[in-house]
Amino acid sequence: MTDLNDLIRPDRYPRSSRYDPAWLLSLDMGPNPLWLLEDLTRDLDLRPGMRILDLGSGKGATSVFLAREYGAQVVAADLWIAPEDAAAVFAEAGVGDRVKAVRAEAHTLPFDEESFDAIVSVDAFEYFGTADSYLPYLTRFLRPGGHLAMATPAMTREVRELGAIPPHIKKVVGWEAIAWHTAEWWRFQWAITELVEVTSARLPQDAWRDWLLWAQAAAEHTPNGRSANQPVIDMLTIDGGEFLSFALITARKN
Repeated sequence: MTDLNDLIRPDRYPRSSRYDPAWLLSLDMGPNPLWLLEDLTRDLDLRPGMRILDLGSGKGATSVFLAREYGAQVVAADLWIAPEDAAAVFAEAGVGDRVKAVRAEAHTLPFDEESFDAIVSVDAFEYFGTADSYLPYLTRFLRPGGHLAMATPAMTREVRELGAIPPHIKKVVGWEAIAWHTAEWWRFQWAITELVEVTSARLPQDAWRDWLLWAQAAAEHTPNGRSANQPVIDMLTIDGGEFLSFALITARKN
């Protein structure tokens, strides 16, 4: 049995540990977004008053975190979550005056060019950001010197190098694993454009264990959680960190 308190880990995630794990699980759309974001922001210089685009913001946990922890003005953009639902989350969390919810598709963003100090994306970039042309498009919305950061499911080796998607991964995510690249793949993909300076590209230690812990908690403490999370639990248990991880990538616009 996974206790909710197992998701409170001040030794590794001190900021995230101040958030109620039951609240966070109620917004579940994937592996613990605050752990990923807190780890990601260690490679960033976020300051109060920055205007940040939270791209693929889901039900809003990451936007709440950015507003509370860094004093940012946040635009929470997501295609699938109704803005009024996200706005209710922000209001309840006391950041409704600092976070604006917007419905947006990642390839047709409704923003002015050079209008953000930072763009952050947690567990979403793999769905829209792997095309060669996407980074040049996205950086149009960053001010010169602005930060770009994302956390995305990753492989420790490229699927093309392996020659096939490992069976235990293919069984759960199918062809989508083709978009789960290594940190070094992302480093090259961004750096080759010369539009940004890549400041970090890494696979966090034991990222798969964090992912597994979250899936176990979601299975036990969310409605219909077992059916949704047991395949992921089985995949991660079989994998044991051999192939699966998360890539954390940060860059600065030139």
